[in-house]
Amino acid sequence: MHGIAQYARSRRWGKRVVATTETNDGHGEAHGETRRDFLYIATGAVAAVGVGAVAWPFIDQMNPDAASLALASVEVDIGGLGEGESMTVMWRGKPVFIRRRTPVEVEEAKEVPVSDLRDQDARNPNISATEATDANRAVQGREDLLVMIGVCTHLGCIPLGQSGDYGGWFCPCHGSHYDTAGRIRQGPAPENLAIPPYNFPDEATLVVG
Repeated sequence: MHGIAQYARSRRWGKRVVATTETNDGHGEAHGETRRDFLYIATGAVAAVGVGAVAWPFIDQMNPDAASLALASVEVDIGGLGEGESMTVMWRGKPVFIRRRTPVEVEEAKEVPVSDLRDQDARNPNISATEATDANRAVQGREDLLVMIGVCTHLGCIPLGQSGDYGGWFCPCHGSHYDTAGRIRQGPAPENLAIPPYNFPDEATLVVG
């Protein structure tokens, strides 16, 4: 009716206007497509969650549990490690310093009275003795080999080898000095460098862990 009235008025004033009629067909089609898209996305999301729920037990079985990690070990060939040489390996995400000390380094460490040490605990789980003598920082028969976790006991930085005021290790982060047995001698670190569990299956092999 609106279109007819408009046409009549246009005839009256001598103008011709083509009446148009708007419909909701296009809008309805767009609305339908949007709804279908939503349903497709929702269905896909539900399917993805379902697949994830089914797959998770299999994925989880592939991850080592805490007990497996605790028993993890690393085998190191030390046959080529000469006197005065060092090497670093990773064990349980931490660097492990391995040094074949010189006779001079061993003697220097032996001469230090335990009473002079800030931390008088050997920090060595491989022996029953706890006093931080040089001998107790190694294992009997392999006193030249020093094996320690290379993490400063202050805030966890990595010390530099054969550095510092005591010829052992020096932490550049906050200035902790360790001697040739890895014992804290100066600086903010509260404890000696920790020693990991280790053993020697043979003369040329070290197993850490």
